[in-house]
Amino acid sequence: MAQKSSPPPIVFILIFLLLAGGGYWFFFMKKPAAQVNTNLPVAPPAALPAAPAAGTAPTSVPAGTTLKIDGATSMVTINENLKRGFQAQFQGSTVTTNAGGSDKGIQDLLAGRVDLAAVSRPLTAQEQSQGLVAVPIATDQIAVVVGKTNPFSGGLTNTQVADIFQGQINNWSAVGGPAAPIQVINRPAVSGTNKSFQELVLKGANFGITPNIITLPRDETTGLLRALGNNGIGYATYAQVATQQTVRVVAIDGVTPGTANYPYQRTLFYIYKNPPTPAVQAFTGYATSPQGQQAMFVGN
Repeated sequence: MAQKSSPPPIVFILIFLLLAGGGYWFFFMKKPAAQVNTNLPVAPPAALPAAPAAGTAPTSVPAGTTLKIDGATSMVTINENLKRGFQAQFQGSTVTTNAGGSDKGIQDLLAGRVDLAAVSRPLTAQEQSQGLVAVPIATDQIAVVVGKTNPFSGGLTNTQVADIFQGQINNWSAVGGPAAPIQVINRPAVSGTNKSFQELVLKGANFGITPNIITLPRDETTGLLRALGNNGIGYATYAQVATQQTVRVVAIDGVTPGTANYPYQRTLFYIYKNPPTPAVQAFTGYATSPQGQQAMFVGN
């Protein structure tokens, strides 16, 4: 019986070389496309600076820290008091304040001209979508005021105030006063106090457009008080008129400003653009701390 012939030796040599080369490639050269070494430390994603913690005053601030504020005229006293307290506690810091109105403060903030906007109304949804963040710092009351020489000496109901500022009541005799026309002195639409009054008193309705209602060209309390005369009525933040000798605050539904259950109350805010700078974090932290809250109302 014939024997099978064996392959020549060269064939075994070639097979061995192919197997050896394949094994080397498999164990030493091939790298899985999506292999991750889970034993290596993974750096956490970068985080935005933390928002200022309410009620936490900074222990120090870098030398030469500067901060610019613009906004509500109703927050002039608060801004100035906090400025003095902050600069006294942190020597070498500089705070600059202005009062062009809530809307202007927000415009300047978005444009990068200021670091904080002092605002006497909540942010709108559109403003929040632009990265603005509100820090509540105080509660304020809006007083209805008449001139000291005004013959009307009574109080008003909430409904009567709304009717007066919507032009439905235009004579003092309709609210228990003398037979004399009512001159309404309104703040401009850029005023945060205007918007707050519209929400609190008019429930979002528009101010009246009648001959006896005039709107000031600028948002200024001093100009408003001067314009009251002996038949005018207007409104201002209570802190700015509480000690005025030329005007009288009007009780609303029997309640005068300065009491806890007074109906026209609102929240005041500092607004910053996210992420906050270290100077913004320091100042808002100070403003909401016990030290800042005490300094805020010094002399009020």
